[in-house]
Amino acid sequence: MTEHQILLEGSDYLQASGDTVLQGALRAGIGFPYECSSGGCGSCKFELLEGEVENLWPEAAGLTERDRRKHKLLACQCRPKSTLKIKVRTGSEYQSQLLPRRRRVTLLETQDITHDLREFRFRSDDPAEFQSGQYALLHIPGVAAPRAYSMSNTGNAAGEWHFQIRQIQSGKATGKLFHELIAGEQIELDGPYGMAYLRNHVARDIVCVAGGSGLAPMIAIARGASQAGLLKTQQLHFFYGARTPRDICGEQILQSLPEMGVNLHYYSIVSQAEAAWNGETGFVHELVRRVLGSNLTRHECYFAGPPPMTQALQEMLMLEYGVPFEQIHFDRYF
Repeated sequence: MTEHQILLEGSDYLQASGDTVLQGALRAGIGFPYECSSGGCGSCKFELLEGEVENLWPEAAGLTERDRRKHKLLACQCRPKSTLKIKVRTGSEYQSQLLPRRRRVTLLETQDITHDLREFRFRSDDPAEFQSGQYALLHIPGVAAPRAYSMSNTGNAAGEWHFQIRQIQSGKATGKLFHELIAGEQIELDGPYGMAYLRNHVARDIVCVAGGSGLAPMIAIARGASQAGLLKTQQLHFFYGARTPRDICGEQILQSLPEMGVNLHYYSIVSQAEAAWNGETGFVHELVRRVLGSNLTRHECYFAGPPPMTQALQEMLMLEYGVPFEQIHFDRYF
């Protein structure tokens, strides 16, 4: 296996063959800035000072034209072809508590949650070590690039990795998962990744906001909070935003937690109401505002969903209510 040295001020590391610059850094325990690991957010930009890379996605959405003029690159989309010297501002907040690694996992079973949202349950031969709210990269046969999906369960010794995935019309990856992958087949899983994990040392009440397949990491946060005993003394408010009533989900899953209806509260809203719908209508951040309002500053806030939703929530929390940035946790996906 070919390895390349990457020279980074104060943090040199070896890069294994097949890994991107970002993957190599995180496996080495380096606090390289990142969020989505798939080229969309732009958090892992770096400057290449010396050496040669293979750019997997030159047109990645995470790079602006200004970035390209300044010869910036995305660490999640670059594989080294030689020894590299790079420049990036690292931070201890990006250091992984559990170093990501590759492993083979076997599909155990699937279960439909809604008409287009399905849970996929995989098992590895080793313990499934991850923090509630993190994600993994799935290498799906026939799909060129790995896809990032969040785990919906909590870390466990049985080696189970559960993912709640929404089928994307004409999506190559979800097409393979939903229609071709069968129980007993294996794929490669790389993880864990992600910084929007449960802070189980924090005594504040919790807000979880999910939209679409953002359900998975928020379910994991709720399960993790229950498992850690946080919900014996803390409140958790779980919000789910959907397009139509048939897209609403999550409440039935949360019913299995003993704190449901006591310290765990579920709210749902749709953006497109139907005649038979008598629930909340509008956008999910508006429902969060109506329910919690100025009390948001006293909460630890987690959210996952489509970019417009996460953008609206971030602006509302920080600009409208002044929630400190360190109390806001989300990974951007595109």
